[in-house]
Amino acid sequence: MAGDSAFHRVLLKLSGEALMGGLEYGTDPARVEVIAGQVRGVSGRGVEIAVVVGAGNIYRGLAGAARGMDRATADYMGMLATVLNALTLQDALEKLGAHTRVLSAITVTEVAEPYIRRRAIRHLEKGRVVIFAAGTGNPFFTTDTAAALRALEIHADAILMGKHGTDGVYDADPAERPDARFLPEITHREAIERGLRVMDSTALSLCMDNSLPIYVFDMADERNVERIVSGERVGTLVSADASAIRESTADHATAEAGASERHDR
Repeated sequence: MAGDSAFHRVLLKLSGEALMGGLEYGTDPARVEVIAGQVRGVSGRGVEIAVVVGAGNIYRGLAGAARGMDRATADYMGMLATVLNALTLQDALEKLGAHTRVLSAITVTEVAEPYIRRRAIRHLEKGRVVIFAAGTGNPFFTTDTAAALRALEIHADAILMGKHGTDGVYDADPAERPDARFLPEITHREAIERGLRVMDSTALSLCMDNSLPIYVFDMADERNVERIVSGERVGTLVSADASAIRESTADHATAEAGASERHDR
């Protein structure tokens, strides 16, 4: 593990809406800068971090044009939109001094490297922030599924699921049910069976089958990414056995603190 961090390698999943700030659609440069600062902070601690970003901020503006369009064609439009977001985030990160690479699942060699799993892992080992663009490269699969797939391919310890407008998982939609109950911990299977909005069912099933934990949290709080990486309890933990994962993370943090204290002596 890196320093006093609870993880060695993580994948951060961002919705496109997280880049909008107060805009109806598009990209808010100030918001992107804040997110880049959070990613740079985690990378600076020695934690290897990869990012998958959605395209809701751009595709929302294209929704009218895509209405009635062939589903595969519309999905490819969405993939191209994720490339735009990946380049935007890359630029913001590099202005903060981070070393980055954009790896795309579709060929855009002028602006991004093609996705090759071993190359992605090597970039991470060298301390570079890796941004995965264009989803899985296939229509009918969401960027949630891309995040789950890439996290498993690079052997990430966890997915950090940054949400826009919610601080975790609830047993109902808080916008429709004011009495909706916040769930600090839940298993993948429970989330699927109850139809909770964590990520799409394909992505959740993939995480469940491979026991990959997901931390769902509010991206609006600038401290949250670093707090999760430090082992703090933030948002909702979705895992094969949520309580066991939480205890393991806490034990690791305690062990790191003890080792640090001994070193100081």
